[in-house]
Amino acid sequence: MIRFARNYIEFVRQPDVARLLVVALLSRMPIGMVGFAMVMFLRESLGNFVLAGTAVGANFIALAAVAPIVGRLVDRYGPRIPLLVTGIVQPLALAGVLAAAKLGLGFHYVVAAAALSGMFASPITTLTRTAWRHRFEREEDRRTAFTLDAVMIELNFTVGPAIVAAILATAGATAAFAFTLVVVVASFFIFLTSPALRYFKRDRSTRRHMLGPLTEKQLWIVFLTTFGLAMSLGLLEVGYPAYATWLALPPLAGLFLSVNSIGSALGGALFGGWHFRMALERQLAAALGLMAIPMFLHGVVPSPVPFAIVAFLAGSLIAPAVACQSVLVSRLAPSQYATEAFTWWSTFIVSGLGSGMALGGWLVETHGVRTAFFTGSAILCVVAVVALTIAAPLAPQLGARAND
Repeated sequence: MIRFARNYIEFVRQPDVARLLVVALLSRMPIGMVGFAMVMFLRESLGNFVLAGTAVGANFIALAAVAPIVGRLVDRYGPRIPLLVTGIVQPLALAGVLAAAKLGLGFHYVVAAAALSGMFASPITTLTRTAWRHRFEREEDRRTAFTLDAVMIELNFTVGPAIVAAILATAGATAAFAFTLVVVVASFFIFLTSPALRYFKRDRSTRRHMLGPLTEKQLWIVFLTTFGLAMSLGLLEVGYPAYATWLALPPLAGLFLSVNSIGSALGGALFGGWHFRMALERQLAAALGLMAIPMFLHGVVPSPVPFAIVAFLAGSLIAPAVACQSVLVSRLAPSQYATEAFTWWSTFIVSGLGSGMALGGWLVETHGVRTAFFTGSAILCVVAVVALTIAAPLAPQLGARAND
């Protein structure tokens, strides 16, 4: 345990690391707030979840489609201009959603504004991951950084929705959405004035391919494991509410999701503090394969208490798997495509989540809630095997800590 704590203390004491971790947490608060606040605001303003879900879906589809383009622009011209443009347009587009819904301008205006806000969504999450790649040369440091980054993301998805829920309960959906807009603006200024932008490096000497990082076969394997992991998580997103509804205790859905997120945060913290001799590629395969066990057990446990324990165990392997994928993307992506590779990774995450939720809804309605968990377990088994095909480096990467 002393060595575990010492690893983290030494890591955080490196120049700018502690500040970058705080920036990562604060500047990415919108990712856990915008979708939730938007759907609740539009549900109240438009009258049903169908229209609200359609608008929010347009937002996420636009985000997933445009993110790689933004990543390519960052790699070519640096992060500042894309950050400034999105920092201006996204809040204006979200204000457009608010105004169009409140003024009753028509649903097509709401969808258009929601899609525009997705197209110009801030690339802060991707920029943070790219900054970790540029900040560190040693893979062990990158592994620790990406693990803590995954923990920060879990905190964003835990604290953000809780803040929105508190405002919903006390001031209403309009106030919650308006507050989220303010948080989007604040996050832009937090990141813009942070030391993160100092660590970006542009590779001007290398020729670029139209397909960018997609020419790397090993990256495709990582992206496939990402899609499978995200798809299984999408099945959980549907499976937890479905199971809680089956119990006639719908509020338990939020508890199961929270327990899963807490498990992920704690699992990530433990994973980042210990150093393993196993190759990173095998660590990814192990995390995915082990996660298949509690995923399967969701469908066989007899009552809510063991179900919550299984949810915690499944969550404890999410952040380690995500951290392994992050390090592999940073290692395998050519330097001239550093940011674009992470945006493609994010696109596979979003599309995997959406596919899993769509499949989960169909499975729950046609074959029962347990089938969703069994399917998620099978998917994890498949991608664990796929992860075993990722080639390990021929020799351990050598390098000193950057800027030490």
